[in-house]
Amino acid sequence: MGTSRLIVMEGDKTDSPVRGTNRRFTEEWKCRKQWVTEDGKPNFQKLLQEFDETPVPVANCNAKEYNANPKQVMPFKEFIHYWREYILNGHSSPKGCLYLKDWHMSRDFPEHNVYTTPVFFTSDWLNEYWDTLEVDDYRFVYMGPKGSWTPFHSDVFRSYSWSANICGRKKWLLYPPGQEEFLRDTHGNLPYDVTSAELRDRGLFPHAEEACQPLEIIQEAGEIIFVPSGWHHQVYNLEDTISINHNWLNGCNIDIMWQFLQTELSSVQKEINEWRNTMDSWHQHCQVIMKACSGINYGEFASFLKIIANNRMAFLNACSSGDSSDYSRHLSEILTTLGPYHAAFDLQRVAHIIECLLCNEDFKRLDHSTLTLQPETMLQQIRDTIQSTRGQHLLYQE
Repeated sequence: MGTSRLIVMEGDKTDSPVRGTNRRFTEEWKCRKQWVTEDGKPNFQKLLQEFDETPVPVANCNAKEYNANPKQVMPFKEFIHYWREYILNGHSSPKGCLYLKDWHMSRDFPEHNVYTTPVFFTSDWLNEYWDTLEVDDYRFVYMGPKGSWTPFHSDVFRSYSWSANICGRKKWLLYPPGQEEFLRDTHGNLPYDVTSAELRDRGLFPHAEEACQPLEIIQEAGEIIFVPSGWHHQVYNLEDTISINHNWLNGCNIDIMWQFLQTELSSVQKEINEWRNTMDSWHQHCQVIMKACSGINYGEFASFLKIIANNRMAFLNACSSGDSSDYSRHLSEILTTLGPYHAAFDLQRVAHIIECLLCNEDFKRLDHSTLTLQPETMLQQIRDTIQSTRGQHLLYQE
């Protein structure tokens, strides 16, 4: 299958943001051996044996619904039947170009273990939080024929993402943070397709010519691409392609998520500002609308921080006592790999964000009796834990 390499996007070096290495990150993954034929194509027979009647989400790349593609749920075998016919018909179909995307395969089949998250991406607060709640995750499988694509977007909550090609090739068009502002139309909306001729219409997109040219990357089979927070992108499958994608957050970009949440709330407040003086619970309604639109609000963000902090405090306390019964084996393995210094760094980052919350006027307006996180108490617990582990020489003094 060739040598795999990691393509690293460095968000703080926008003049030269890409570099490649020749390390073999994906070659031993079961999915690269079992889901791919000897000639590098999707192994439909093997995939059908594994997933057959499994319901999967499928988008129609030829249809537009707002700024995305409409989805339907169909049995996996029906999608594979379509895909085979699509190939035999010269990569075309009266049904349009269908794309299996955002499939929570790891959640649906946890026993499969067909890949391993590269160690560089294992500090993943986002999936740690949802795994703790056991209701969702941000780990996805994508399968699509040549010509399938994903419209222009940035990733959920301004998270990082990594994407590994199991087989096939992708073309990525990426814009550094801030460049998307030049691409907004006169109504403030981002384009659906950054390659559309519409963007040359200065009456509709008055500042499009001021945007830089997108960074174009061709991702080969076995390669992994890392996309930093806030890089808007559009992605094409140049061949029949299978990929694995994770969205993730950690202490290095949690401040970007917090900035994003403040911007989202501000947008909601602006939209319903005319009712501000006529509703006693206007601020609470803003939080409800924010949750509906963005998937999270300030209250859930506080719960998110609490779980991340509690897991690290439990880990550091276990390092002191030798008892790891307070958290899951999987989380234990991750935190043990990352080590106590990383856990302490995470706690310091959580503490910083909690301090920001305590200074935020909108957070102050929440009914704190309903929050699972009591910020002042959590701050003190974090400080005590770090001080205790330093005192027991698990961490060096600063």
